[in-house]
Amino acid sequence: MPELPEVEVVRSGLERWACGRTVASVQVLHARAVRRHVAGPEDFAARLTGQRLGTARRRGKYLWLPVEPPTGTATGTPALAVLAHLGMSGQLLVQPQGSPDEKHLRIRFRFADAEATELRFVDQRTFGGLSLHETVPGDPEGLPDVIAHIARDPLDPAFDDDAFHAALRRRRTTVKRALLDQSLISGVGNIYADEALWRTRLHYDRPTAGLTRPRTAELLTHIREVMNEALAAGGTSFDSLYVNVNGQSGYFDRSLDAYGREDEPCRRCGTPIRRRPWMNRSSYFCPRCQRPPRPTA
Repeated sequence: MPELPEVEVVRSGLERWACGRTVASVQVLHARAVRRHVAGPEDFAARLTGQRLGTARRRGKYLWLPVEPPTGTATGTPALAVLAHLGMSGQLLVQPQGSPDEKHLRIRFRFADAEATELRFVDQRTFGGLSLHETVPGDPEGLPDVIAHIARDPLDPAFDDDAFHAALRRRRTTVKRALLDQSLISGVGNIYADEALWRTRLHYDRPTAGLTRPRTAELLTHIREVMNEALAAGGTSFDSLYVNVNGQSGYFDRSLDAYGREDEPCRRCGTPIRRRPWMNRSSYFCPRCQRPPRPTA
């Protein structure tokens, strides 16, 4: 799954190429791509036609485009936003009008301007999709109501480090499970969790109840470092399907210290990196730098 840096790369592309444009038409080519829009494909297309898209936003792995209300909209009318979930293989691409359709093109947005580009949602595996939702009343970012439960991410200026530490201490869980809990902290997935834990020298099964405030602060520092470095590299692209709006892949995978490096030497101590099955995924760690917790009696 794409994680925060990959989604942020797409968001910044949408801000450049889609924000402020008025939708001339929407073509839904595969109903599954709008399955989360319960009113169906025709309603999705009709409600967006003629609407102006606002500034692209993101929380964790979710991104959305607020729909700017037309002039004269009655007070109290619910604001709307187009929510995008990329799933395993979803892509939002800006393409010249008239360019050949991608094999797995699912939705096409055409705009009422002279830029001669269109926005396409392409999804090979159709696990992702777009949907239209009401926003949380009064939220300045136009947060879609269906993701109101998603916590802020560590790159968000409003993220509360102290509240996060207190929540960790209250939870009877382990540190990697906590990092992937979107109600605690959003945007951190398997890859960047392993990378941040390696930098912090924490084993993925370390109980959160024993984390001190300085240790939590160190972990958050490394999470932010990893994510900012990944952003600078355009994200991590193990799969050619992870691309920005111009179809370009990121290259942070060349800089990974733990994830995907089974049996390769740890860059700190030279001990071979280990891989262990974990929650239908894998965890990569250095058995010397990241000592497992002692078993409790």
